Amino acid sequence: MFAHMLVLSLALLAPATACAQATAARESKPVKMVVLGDSLSAGFGLSAPAAFPARLQKALQSKGIAVDIINAGVSGDTSSGGRDRLDWSIPEGTQAVIVELGANDALRGVDPKVTRSALTDILTRLKARNIAVLLCGMYAPPNYGADYAARFNAIYPDIAREFGVPLYPFFLEGVATEASLNQPDGLHPTAEGIDVIVRNILPTVEAFLGTIPGQPS
Repeated sequence: MFAHMLVLSLALLAPATACAQATAARESKPVKMVVLGDSLSAGFGLSAPAAFPARLQKALQSKGIAVDIINAGVSGDTSSGGRDRLDWSIPEGTQAVIVELGANDALRGVDPKVTRSALTDILTRLKARNIAVLLCGMYAPPNYGADYAARFNAIYPDIAREFGVPLYPFFLEGVATEASLNQPDGLHPTAEGIDVIVRNILPTVEAFLGTIPGQPS
């Protein structure tokens, strides 16, 4: 008799628990996130819905992850440019930032010391505001030589270790060398290329969001 009553109680409790969980999910506020970047995240040559931040938000929402992403990408921006506009690009209430900067530094042969200093400043200031950061790495093209590439490529893992933030090693992973996934300039991803970037980075972003207080890990 006791076992029968226990089973009945559990059966009645299950729908109530499921309902409570569903209600909590609906009431959870979306994570306020900003993508601070250059033309690669701004969506150069693409419609706004095809740009990286919009596609990433859609991918996360399709997995039940509530997120509100602002596209703070500016075409042509260097790491120094991103630093200079940091305060007005990252509004109050932002909880997370994906930093995607450095491609233009590498293309222009900017001294890696300058890039390192700018990115260090960005992370220092974001950390001071208690904003979580996911750093996206970039690789230097080969035309500036092996020494330049080694100095530039080391920036991202070094800074990630210094600040204890997650690193996605190469933002253009799976896209950079695929002509069919890039626009005619050979530098900027097509809409299909953006989808490849989103698919590749998605597990890293999910894990990153799971570290933010109040979010499921």
